[in-house]
Amino acid sequence: MSKAIIIGAGIAGIAAAIRLAIKGKQVDVFEASAQAGGKLSEIRLGAFRFDAGPSLFTMPQYVDELFRLAGKNPDDYFKYEKLDTICKYFYEDNTRINAFADPVRFSEEIAAKTNDTAESVINYLNKSRDIYEITNPVFLQRSLHKLRSYLNIGTLKSLLRFHQIDAFRSMNRANEARFKDSRTIRLFNRYATYNGSNPYKAPATLNVIPHFEQHFGAYFPVGGMYAIVSSLTKLAVDLGVKFHFNSYVDEIDIKNNRVVGLRCGGESHTADLIISNMDVWYTYTRLMRGIKVPERLKNQERSSSALIFYWGMSTSFTDLGLHNIFFTENYQEEFRQIWEEKCVGSDPTVYVHISSKSNPQDAPEGSENWFTMINVPSDTGQDWDELIRISRKNIIEKLSRNLGKDISQLISCESVLDPRGIDSKTFSYQGSLYGSSSNSQFSAFLRHANFSTGIKGLYFAGGSVHPGGGIPLALLSAKIVVNLIK
Repeated sequence: MSKAIIIGAGIAGIAAAIRLAIKGKQVDVFEASAQAGGKLSEIRLGAFRFDAGPSLFTMPQYVDELFRLAGKNPDDYFKYEKLDTICKYFYEDNTRINAFADPVRFSEEIAAKTNDTAESVINYLNKSRDIYEITNPVFLQRSLHKLRSYLNIGTLKSLLRFHQIDAFRSMNRANEARFKDSRTIRLFNRYATYNGSNPYKAPATLNVIPHFEQHFGAYFPVGGMYAIVSSLTKLAVDLGVKFHFNSYVDEIDIKNNRVVGLRCGGESHTADLIISNMDVWYTYTRLMRGIKVPERLKNQERSSSALIFYWGMSTSFTDLGLHNIFFTENYQEEFRQIWEEKCVGSDPTVYVHISSKSNPQDAPEGSENWFTMINVPSDTGQDWDELIRISRKNIIEKLSRNLGKDISQLISCESVLDPRGIDSKTFSYQGSLYGSSSNSQFSAFLRHANFSTGIKGLYFAGGSVHPGGGIPLALLSAKIVVNLIK
């Protein structure tokens, strides 16, 4: 039996291990930390449990597919519930918009709360669907770096409709053309942050993202987001995959331009196939000594990062839901400061995820666990200790103002994660959450391929390579990689 090694037990690494095991490969996964999941991890502060990373679950069929490929019933491993309200949006003028999962209710809600019409929202969602139908066969399901990907009828049909994906104007410009109310425009511009980009520069093709939520739905896994990791890890183990935790890989062994294994903790491990689920930048710079870093990687703009406060709150708020967004009034200025000044403004948009709304065990009775996040630039040497101090004050003031209650006295415990910690804990270069940004028209084509062109047997999966970051795309990257392997 041929042997494969996967570096990193992020969601893409686990999915790739499952797919290879199903194909009969002996698979070993080496993970530097003590638990699987990568960014999709969990932490505990006393009686509070927090999903530490990604908090929105869409496209559950990509998880179910792994169980079915293995001949298993997904329900035996993993359960999830569809959300009736995807997100609650809060504005400084006291407008509150509920993003209902039902598109008609959602469009009527926007019409009732803003100066835009229900028809304009439905038309927008139809356009989002069209972009998805065009891009899914070629951009999401296949490698963009293999000629054969373009030589099939489905891809050719998509390419003939390329002009319809709106690649030549910014996301914001497209949204301003469809809506007239700043509140609606900000709501849809926010989707650029789903892959760490700037809506005032990223192509309007990213307006495909609402389709994932409004058509396929948003969900919450029973037990919390980390249940995705624990269930898939159990499946992988059941299939014979071996996980090696607390195992930092020192170097990938390469001979005659072919991988032959790796070194970890002073020991050598042989393999004829290696998939790196580590950030592709660190794969080159830390694990491949003597191998030149591709020029494309050197010049790519990194995605944004995050500053997260994990707060155990000593009371509960009935007007908050599972997902909550508190908008700044000047959204464009917020992004200008992130991308041009590489700093954090005084009035950032704040995201609050409260998993205890759906999973009460995550907080003591009468309390809530707040995952409180703002978008920030990647780490290029900023004074993060000072930015954390200032941002904490501004966030507390903003949330207190919007909720009509001083929350500063309600925080019973706290942990903080900034770009430095994201870098050191998850080996994400500069703390960027999604590898490279999507702030150019052709950024999708500029992401690193899922394979090495110069080293045989070396492949790449995860959010830093094609097709991009986030749980659904990371799972698709694993699928693309394994489909590339003969």
